[in-house]
Amino acid sequence: MESGQVYAIVRDADRWLVARRPARVLTASGPQIFDALHEIDAGGFWAGFVAYDAGRAIERIETKTVDDVGLPDLAFVRFDDVSPVADLPPLPRLDVALGDGASSISPVEHEVLVERIHELLVAGECYQVNLTRRVMYPVAPDPLALFGAIARTNPAPHAMVCTFGAVRPDLAIVSASPECFLRVDGRAVETRPVKGTARDGSTLVASAKDRAENVMIVDLARNDLGRVCEFGSVHVPALFEVEHRPGLAHLVSTVRGRLRPDVDLAALVRATFPPASVTGAPKPRVLQAIEDLEPVRRGVYCGAVGWIDGDRRRAELAVAIRTFTIAAGNTYLGLGGGIVADSCARAEWAETELKGARLLGAVGARAEERAEVR
Repeated sequence: MESGQVYAIVRDADRWLVARRPARVLTASGPQIFDALHEIDAGGFWAGFVAYDAGRAIERIETKTVDDVGLPDLAFVRFDDVSPVADLPPLPRLDVALGDGASSISPVEHEVLVERIHELLVAGECYQVNLTRRVMYPVAPDPLALFGAIARTNPAPHAMVCTFGAVRPDLAIVSASPECFLRVDGRAVETRPVKGTARDGSTLVASAKDRAENVMIVDLARNDLGRVCEFGSVHVPALFEVEHRPGLAHLVSTVRGRLRPDVDLAALVRATFPPASVTGAPKPRVLQAIEDLEPVRRGVYCGAVGWIDGDRRRAELAVAIRTFTIAAGNTYLGLGGGIVADSCARAEWAETELKGARLLGAVGARAEERAEVR
């Protein structure tokens, strides 16, 4: 694979899928995303993303943030050549130096926003609100080089890289996501929300706060899947599992169900999107709170990235966290966390730094971000 080519490398359990020979690049925004998902579901192997902002086509949200990047709500590429391999193919070892980043929210602004969320919680409007910030780097590295730097130092169960060719030659996504949003195999569906992050697993096991957050999001995921699954099939086979990733640990639960025969991919996404773990509860109110509080749109971040095999009725979509978006000459990385009644603003800010530390260290980005000029 060379610069300028359209390609995707994605994970499928313990193997990699290397996709070449693009046959179609499909983009859509607003309600048209569901027509696009119908086409994807009809057949072929596709890789790409559904941006967080596609949630505006699902829930009624009063728009307040400006779309300053200009991304579609959905972008997928259909590939005619998909090769399973046990190991990653050789990747370029080019120097990747993102340098100084510009954060959309400063530590002081973050503290103010956490206080505003606490006011919503006290008023009983929400139980949890996910608060995020965007770090922008004014460079656009080679996507394969960026992917190689991350894959070598931050192995992840849902790692991927995808470019989009002539339709969006300036656009690529590079992900080291640890979180499964939707895994579909026939009519079996699974989601594995991550809620709870710390430097070590023992801290998570002892944290009543993290367990309470996890249960809250599991209940939201159960409710989402319950809209499209057979009655009685939604269950939680694993709760509060500790999963270790480079430099940190996560608290992860598993929710499974069996899709009704009349449910297609578009209906499944409509019922579950945006992902529960990166929004909050109750989801409709929280989506408006996020719109009111965050100064910029999330774009791909907190949406879904991965692949869909319409021929085999299989899909693996990850929550788009630990995910870089390269667009229009810039590189973007989102960082955030769930805010609940006993959240401490300084601790929550430190958690965002923890989540990004190893990723940014691998790609030559300095830890101290300057404030983004808006």
